[in-house]
Amino acid sequence: MSQKILIVDDSPTIVKFVSFSLKNSGFEVVTASDGMDAIEKISRLSSPVDLVITDLNMPNLDGYSLIDTLRKNETYRDTPIIILSSEEGEDDRERGLAVGASSYLVKPFKSSRLLDEIARQLHQ
Repeated sequence: MSQKILIVDDSPTIVKFVSFSLKNSGFEVVTASDGMDAIEKISRLSSPVDLVITDLNMPNLDGYSLIDTLRKNETYRDTPIIILSSEEGEDDRERGLAVGASSYLVKPFKSSRLLDEIARQLHQ
């Protein structure tokens, strides 16, 4: 059974690129356009996702608030969360990790770098 990954980003181009890479690597993919959409989608899933990849700057509910909300949910308290953001500042990285992200990658990125980080987070 493949592992399920939630991709949260308001850029259709990023969602399409990351989805393609993950599906080609054997992952099941769920996508959401912002944090609010992500919370709605995971609440309807029959089983929880194994990992979350989220942007930070999104409408309705940003990545920081999404991570904070997921960490308060018993099901997602320990789920790996990777921030994938164009924000390069150390303040953004520190804030993301402080709210509960597992790691932080900066856009643009190579697909291989993201897949390596996913494998590390899922202990593959």
